[in-house]
Amino acid sequence: MSTTNTDNATDARTTPRATGRPAPKPRALSPARTLATAARVLRQLAHDPRTVALLLLIPVVMITLLRFVFDGSPHTFDAIGASLLGIFPLITMFLVTSIATLRERTSGTLERLLAMPMGKGDLIAGYALAFGAVAILQSLLATALSVWALGLDVIGSPWLLLLVALLDALLGTALGLFVSAFAASEFQAVQFMPAVIFPQLLLCGLFIARDRMAPVLEAISNILPMSYAVDGMNEVLHHTDVTGDFVRDVLIVAGCALLVLTLGAATLRRRTA
Repeated sequence: MSTTNTDNATDARTTPRATGRPAPKPRALSPARTLATAARVLRQLAHDPRTVALLLLIPVVMITLLRFVFDGSPHTFDAIGASLLGIFPLITMFLVTSIATLRERTSGTLERLLAMPMGKGDLIAGYALAFGAVAILQSLLATALSVWALGLDVIGSPWLLLLVALLDALLGTALGLFVSAFAASEFQAVQFMPAVIFPQLLLCGLFIARDRMAPVLEAISNILPMSYAVDGMNEVLHHTDVTGDFVRDVLIVAGCALLVLTLGAATLRRRTA
């Protein structure tokens, strides 16, 4: 009889749910769980060649097309090519990340993962790490092509262009993770692009200098992260050394990406009891 009571006490200690108490929550962030999540996402991407092609080739194709559109005016390509080098990765990463994450939400994958001893930080960091790895490759291809194959005239270091392009791609990843929480279908995820991306594209200074806009529009552009991505690219385009404005622009873009990733983690929750 005493043995049975001892066994029951042991079971109660080792299985918290037997006492009606919830299981202990995992740590906010675990490197092992984060790497496992990133590896799973990368394996899924490897089995989807169309998505990989969209991520890696679309920015390259668009920048090449732009170069030949302005073939008779190379100065125009130099003026806007660097800006688009940061904008294209942001747009493609936003589109692919939002659809891929929503697919996992609607298929129940995230629901099952959240039922396991895995923190929200692990999931968000894992997704960011996986898509960040793709973003590095994407930015390398686009920057190398623009500078060394298409003849983009850059006064500063091409590595600084790569840094800004990478941060832009990570920002697009963060925005895609965030907006996927508010879409019920992949079609709705795509519909978020006009609301999230297009206003930034119009007000970032690509078409007209921001200080020449109406005061209200200039004030709005000052709070949009894409504006600082374009400013950072232009700093590299026109200055040989790292300027204070470039450091400010890079920190703002990186800070916005981190903030949006944090908000994305807050949207991760189980939808069923």
